Amino acid sequence: MSRNTDRLLEIMAALRDPETGCPWDVQQDFSSIAPYTIEEAYEVADAIQRGDMADLKDELGDLLLQVVFHARMAEEKGDFAFDDVAGAIADKMVRRHPHVFGDASADTPDDVKISWEETKARERAEKGQDESALDGVATALPALIRAEKLSKRAARVGFEWPTVDMVFRDIEEEIEEILHEIRVGGGPDRLEDEVGDLLFCVANLARFVGVDPEKALRSTNDKFDRRFRAVEASFKQEGRALTDCSLDEMDARWNEVKRVEKKG
Repeated sequence: MSRNTDRLLEIMAALRDPETGCPWDVQQDFSSIAPYTIEEAYEVADAIQRGDMADLKDELGDLLLQVVFHARMAEEKGDFAFDDVAGAIADKMVRRHPHVFGDASADTPDDVKISWEETKARERAEKGQDESALDGVATALPALIRAEKLSKRAARVGFEWPTVDMVFRDIEEEIEEILHEIRVGGGPDRLEDEVGDLLFCVANLARFVGVDPEKALRSTNDKFDRRFRAVEASFKQEGRALTDCSLDEMDARWNEVKRVEKKG
């Protein structure tokens, strides 16, 4: 390992020292650190989306710290250490790239994906985790990402509509079911169930047409944020707050912002 990697591991060991370490770091466990790990992964994605290489370097460091933190806690329990983590992923990369490190061939990215999934399936079978086509889809994934992955796994074994029109039919049915629950005064549990069904169908539509639903929604969130702030700013220049404006006024200004944005 490099000098900087060794230094980072030494720092984490010092932070976790029960006698002389940091009280906060010593108190943590896998469960308490997990949310930070997820947050740092999203910070990496955000830096990439913004094209900020300086920030990306910092965020990758923060994410690496999470790996080091988890590995240190595991080492203290006698389960594994950071070097074992690095060795395991190195072995996995060699195993899943037989076209690079072995005699197999893969001429296109699609060939690589097929080989990758075949290798993963064999690995799951060896671990006794291949009882279902859905095995291996982590339950802790963000809901939208997990929905896309579940529908993809189901599609591989033929559980898939043949046309996009039939996918839209599912979406229309789910909308009607939501409207029905609203009309009959369905409780929050029923509405939550039906809205969840609709979101799953939309995620399935995205996968069907080759769109990453998480990326698409993230882009739309950014677009809404940008346009809403522009609407706010335009009224503020007139000395008005949104709370002083009617919905019709805000909607008209929203459409103007959209028009200018698309034109530019």
